[in-house]
Amino acid sequence: MGTSSRTPPKVAVLMGGPSAEREVSLNSGSACAAALRERNYRVVEVDAGPDLCAVLSDLKPDVVLNCLHGRWGEDGCVQGLLEWMGLPYTHSGVLSSALAMDKQRSKDVFRAYGLPVVESIIAKSDDVRKSHVMAPPYVVKPNNEGSSVGVYLVGEENNGPPQLDGDMPDEVMVEAFAPGRELTTTVMGDRALTVTDIITTGWYDYDAKYKEGGSSHVLPADVPSEIFDLCMDYALRAHNALGCRGVSRTDFRWDESKGAAGLILLETNTQPGMTSTSLSPEQGEAVGISFPDFCAWMVEDASCSR
Repeated sequence: MGTSSRTPPKVAVLMGGPSAEREVSLNSGSACAAALRERNYRVVEVDAGPDLCAVLSDLKPDVVLNCLHGRWGEDGCVQGLLEWMGLPYTHSGVLSSALAMDKQRSKDVFRAYGLPVVESIIAKSDDVRKSHVMAPPYVVKPNNEGSSVGVYLVGEENNGPPQLDGDMPDEVMVEAFAPGRELTTTVMGDRALTVTDIITTGWYDYDAKYKEGGSSHVLPADVPSEIFDLCMDYALRAHNALGCRGVSRTDFRWDESKGAAGLILLETNTQPGMTSTSLSPEQGEAVGISFPDFCAWMVEDASCSR
């Protein structure tokens, strides 16, 4: 997309949706819409529902900025709809979105590309409630949700297996716990931006990610240059291994006592949050990319057949 024409492009910002991450998506979409208006784009905010195809057909946008998070918006479903409609859109395409959202399959890809990940299995939720399916400590989470929705940390001191709530899916991922510091790196096109050290008082859960004061961010991260460079390298390799496009963010755990061998890749997020507390826009600012310019770059990068 170009901005040199007399009439600025019309951008449909997809937000909300039916997933467990609806509120975060609404915040991301509102922030991006405001930033794009600063750059004189014609912006329409769209709360994505079952009538999305009809809404977009009526709007006839020049480009779609996908600010949906979680299932349906981040797992290839909406991407397939947009490709079928012939609308240029942001972020990753159908296959890479589906792969990244499926945590177990994405880890299989990472292993194939020589990236360090921990042991994990897919287990029935009922079995996880009955007994330890893996030696503690381990983490239980949905295999296809993001933003730390429904994450359980089971420590060695636990008296028994986790009592998962009724909202958890029938099958979950059980993953060996990776101790250490929480690090993250954003990739923008073919460039890794920087490394952030995420400081929390406990588990980096949903509240720590999205509530004011839930966590603090040190960037660039105060880590040895070897670890910093590995995060940058691994994030770009993960982005490419999954076939990601546009912006992605890869999360790590680093056990300082093990040096480079203690750096573990947790997962890659193909549509990072764009709220006031989000990591990727903050990393952009740290390397000289303002939030409006960050959003404009995503729009200009949009295409079909991603």
